[in-house]
Amino acid sequence: MHTELQGQLERVTYFNESNHYTIARLKVQGRRDLVTIVGNLVSVAPGEVLRLQGTWERHPRYGEQFKIISYESVLPATIKGIERYLGSGLIKGIGPVMAKRLVEKFGQDTLAVIETKTERLAEVEGIGTKRIGMIKKAWDEQKEVRDVMLFLQGHEVSTSYAVKIYRQYGKDSVRVVRENPYRLASEIFGIGFLTADRIAEKLGIPRDSSMRAEAGILHILEQFAAEGHVYYPLGPLTEECQKMLAVDNSLVIQAIGKISSEKKILVEDSQEGGEPERPVYLAEFLHWEKGIAESLAGIMERGADVLRFDRDKAIEDVQRDLGVTLAANQVRAVKEALDKKVLVITGGPGTGKTTIVRSIIKICSSHGRKVVLGAPTGRAAKRLSEASGQEAKTIHRLLEFSPKQGGFKKNADFPLDADMVVIDEASMIDTALMYHLLKGVPTTAALVLVGDADQLPSVGAGNVLADIICSRRVSTVKLDEIFRQSGDSLIIINAHRINHGDFPILSSKKEVPQDFYFIEMEDPEEVCGMILNMCGKKIPEKFGFDPMRDIQVLAPMHRGVVGATNLNVKLQKHLNPSGEELIRGGKALRRGDKVMQIRNNYDKDIYNGDIGRILSIDGEDQELTVDYDGKLVQYDFAELDEIVLAYAVSVHKSQGSEYPAVVMPLLTQHYMMLQRNLLYTAVTRGKKLVVLIGTKKALGIAIRNDKPKMRYTRLKERLQSALPNHPDIA
Repeated sequence: MHTELQGQLERVTYFNESNHYTIARLKVQGRRDLVTIVGNLVSVAPGEVLRLQGTWERHPRYGEQFKIISYESVLPATIKGIERYLGSGLIKGIGPVMAKRLVEKFGQDTLAVIETKTERLAEVEGIGTKRIGMIKKAWDEQKEVRDVMLFLQGHEVSTSYAVKIYRQYGKDSVRVVRENPYRLASEIFGIGFLTADRIAEKLGIPRDSSMRAEAGILHILEQFAAEGHVYYPLGPLTEECQKMLAVDNSLVIQAIGKISSEKKILVEDSQEGGEPERPVYLAEFLHWEKGIAESLAGIMERGADVLRFDRDKAIEDVQRDLGVTLAANQVRAVKEALDKKVLVITGGPGTGKTTIVRSIIKICSSHGRKVVLGAPTGRAAKRLSEASGQEAKTIHRLLEFSPKQGGFKKNADFPLDADMVVIDEASMIDTALMYHLLKGVPTTAALVLVGDADQLPSVGAGNVLADIICSRRVSTVKLDEIFRQSGDSLIIINAHRINHGDFPILSSKKEVPQDFYFIEMEDPEEVCGMILNMCGKKIPEKFGFDPMRDIQVLAPMHRGVVGATNLNVKLQKHLNPSGEELIRGGKALRRGDKVMQIRNNYDKDIYNGDIGRILSIDGEDQELTVDYDGKLVQYDFAELDEIVLAYAVSVHKSQGSEYPAVVMPLLTQHYMMLQRNLLYTAVTRGKKLVVLIGTKKALGIAIRNDKPKMRYTRLKERLQSALPNHPDIA
């Protein structure tokens, strides 16, 4: 039999973000002790009065508790309750201090004043016109968000997503969700198809509806794109859709035809003598892939604007000016850069790529040619600036992304002002970014792509640099000589050994400081403990590195005891255990934490993979500020799913960055991710120190596995069709 219970929420002791399961303590009039309540609660705050329907139960360990079946929120009536309610961070613009001032001024009428006589808030010290507007907007929004949340309560949508749904659709939120919940998956970051599908099921949308099938196909193609595929073959795609959706094959084929006719996806003809299945593209991916081939052809067909000067003399001069001696292959790279419209320079660490770039810039500048430098990430651009002595920008900043226009200002109609464009860390550039980059390169300019083709491919879809090289249509200089200075580094030596399939040198001379260490250890819990000890004590004491600024843990996987997720929790507790804290959905963020942005946010001018430190947490204005190497970025609390702890990051996310010290676990439990290019990429991230902790068996598995996961892309074939076959390109 159901019982009604009403009381004031004192505190939330546990909250599960994924399903809203909550354990909380309720103060009920007439009861001396607080009551434990358990069940699904959405967006409740201490001080709030709840009217609950449910049943009393006795837990074998925790005793009597009230199990919630349904509930409604009742605004608090007591002064103390109102103060707690407003001070809980529920209303942007009101924190604990301001809540106290408000109830001191207005008493039990406080909520009524906020609701109907907002202008009276100016009577309270510290509240001006701007803050009144903020409070009024937040109060009205909170009421409307609560309506949306109550509607979504039974549909397993998290509190933060409900806020995002409201911000996306406003008062139309409930209507949009009722009509087509699958819109959420494509239009709101963080809400995937599976969540939308659960909502649809609760709303009574049939599992064999065409709406569901169409959304499912787009979702699966987006998932394949997240795994690196530019397209997916029709047959395997149909099988995957049928399996995930659990519907007849005929419905999937029908849905593919429908969204193809709407140009949401494009199905190409099969390749002659190649992939037997017809490739299926998300429409923009086919546009981007074709555009890359067309743009490269356009640049190369224009022909080189030959600089008329003595190449040998210029190279002699630049070596003298820079105080370097160029090897034969480096000389060739410099000459090719001066003569070719497009050149790829590829090579591992210590092979002199930076020296070549400096030489090219020096020669071009001395002959009146403007060189523009870019890189995919902020850290890579900063390193390029420091190494070259010339300003380098991220590709997004180079192309001047405009949030207002929703695109890049630099394009085919308004190209970059440059005679030569040099892009470093080109292996990181995915299909979409390469398309936009090439649109911004004037056909009159030369293009030099510098990168390490043996590293992991881009996080985004495609394998662009490797495809360009494999097409054998673009001049490529491969650097394989390690120079003497770099040859003293075990990091450099072992990186090349790993890349060639050889076991690294594992020196046992513990008394001699080295830059590469392997600590043999098998138990995951012990490895986790060793990582904490290394980051918090051993490395700082022996090498003087700052645990937060200089040491980066790289993990092959996210899951498991030594996966990035668990390591972040442990490292946060070990390195930043106390201080101002914000808890959202069971996840703690503290002032001083190292965090990473996990999606491109063009409005904030901050991008996937950027790492910073939490500078401040403002509970009153509900804002968190992150310092990204001097660039301060503010996040509303509803946007916090865009950042994650970054004490440990995946190897993929580390691309384009270098760290003074890298620590990496390497165990056989990472079997699915143990690949040569992943290990090679991780080792090359360490500038002064690399410490691997794990087993030689796992190390051997990674080195032997030189067949990285294949990505579906037709860029190589498009380049071969669009560009002439040059006999001088090996």
